[in-house]
Amino acid sequence: MNSTTASDVIAPHLHSLVAGEWQAGRGGAVPLLDKFTTRPVAEVPVCDAAQVAQAVAACAAAVAGAPGPFERGEILERAGRAIEARREALAATMRIEAGFPAVDAHNEVSRCINTLRLCAEEARRLCGEMVPMEGAPQQAGRLGFTLRVPLGVVCAITPFNSPLNVVAHKIGPALAAGNAVVLKPSLHTPASANLLAEALLEAGLPPGLLAVLHGGAEVGQALLDHPDIDFYAFTGSTEVGRHIQAHVGLRRSQMELGSIAHVVVDASADLARAVPRIVGAGYRKAGQVCTSVQVLLVHRQRLDEATTLLRERVAALPYGDPQAPDCIVGPLISEAAAQRVQAWLAEAQAQGARCLVGGERQRAVLSPALMTDTTPAMRLRHQEVFGPVLSVVPFDDYDDALRQVNGTPFGLAAGVFTNDMAHAMKAVRTLRAGSVFINEASSARVDQMPFGGSKASGFGREGPAWAVREMSEERLVTFST
Repeated sequence: MNSTTASDVIAPHLHSLVAGEWQAGRGGAVPLLDKFTTRPVAEVPVCDAAQVAQAVAACAAAVAGAPGPFERGEILERAGRAIEARREALAATMRIEAGFPAVDAHNEVSRCINTLRLCAEEARRLCGEMVPMEGAPQQAGRLGFTLRVPLGVVCAITPFNSPLNVVAHKIGPALAAGNAVVLKPSLHTPASANLLAEALLEAGLPPGLLAVLHGGAEVGQALLDHPDIDFYAFTGSTEVGRHIQAHVGLRRSQMELGSIAHVVVDASADLARAVPRIVGAGYRKAGQVCTSVQVLLVHRQRLDEATTLLRERVAALPYGDPQAPDCIVGPLISEAAAQRVQAWLAEAQAQGARCLVGGERQRAVLSPALMTDTTPAMRLRHQEVFGPVLSVVPFDDYDDALRQVNGTPFGLAAGVFTNDMAHAMKAVRTLRAGSVFINEASSARVDQMPFGGSKASGFGREGPAWAVREMSEERLVTFST
């Protein structure tokens, strides 16, 4: 098997984009690891406070000279084509720095291209609306309308588990609306962000409109403290989201935070449809997706049948080296993350849970685990696992199943498999989640749709048509004659 090495696609020193120039960070350096071998493959020099300030100042100055809507759309279209031209390099990069198997890496590239194209469409058609001023008393001859105008500088803080498409969901709408963007990608996956930035610059984006700052908590805090940032777009943990929100004050933000994603399998469900979708949504990207199925609630009438089908499919999932052509489940983002999940599995088993399949660890790889006999007191049920673990839980009463879904602090996405229309509509009206998918698993997002959570899963919506409005503001204009 021919495998791509890090030196083929990742520079030995990854620079940040500051004020239109690629600069080495001046705040020390951290190693970038191959997530399967856990060996260093590059060095990431991190930015210092002066570089953060320089980057934000350059972005703030560049907003006034941003291209018009048509040209912004053209740039985003060309960036999508530039990403396609970099497909193999990007896929190879994500196999190394994110641990993605080929199927996840190429899906990430394809979705990024689609997201940029959607943002291009929104750039060209972003507009306000007419206001019926003459419908009010004594307003004859008065004309009113609204404009959508840029906010200024958008700060995007993005996670490791979608190092290309989530970044595009932040950068694309912000640029479509005419803003400048300061991006702080995850230190686990900096190379993918650099390649996306290169594609945008190649597509004709004025360099001052985009900064890419590599660093950890210190860089993040410097961005929160900077007064010239107008909007914060964050995807990550609820804990960090709370910290960000406490610091940004009256400035606007969009938060896509943690989750404990549930799927309900009703007595009437089509298991031939449900099981493949549940397994796909539970274990892709090694379960490190905020909407990965964590708890599967199955009506007791279908429990044995569903468990048998799940056990067969999970046991058959190829896992391990993401360079292997047939790999489906690669490593977690770090050995520490895999150790944590393994510890939670052991803790649950000590409390009476059973592991039907998987749960073995080698370095950062954890074999896909299927659990049963878990209880709400176990961390597998009341904290976000963020690993390749699925707990099968029986229920007898449909209303009780919906109450269990609503019983967590989170509300990002939920799936319900049922052929009972009354049950489907009850779920739609009852479940407190940003997305309710009927006859799909909890991880059934497409990039055209609005996406975001409720409760501790955050607020605001991604999806280009929605995000571009969040990242602009409405200005009322009236003319009197």
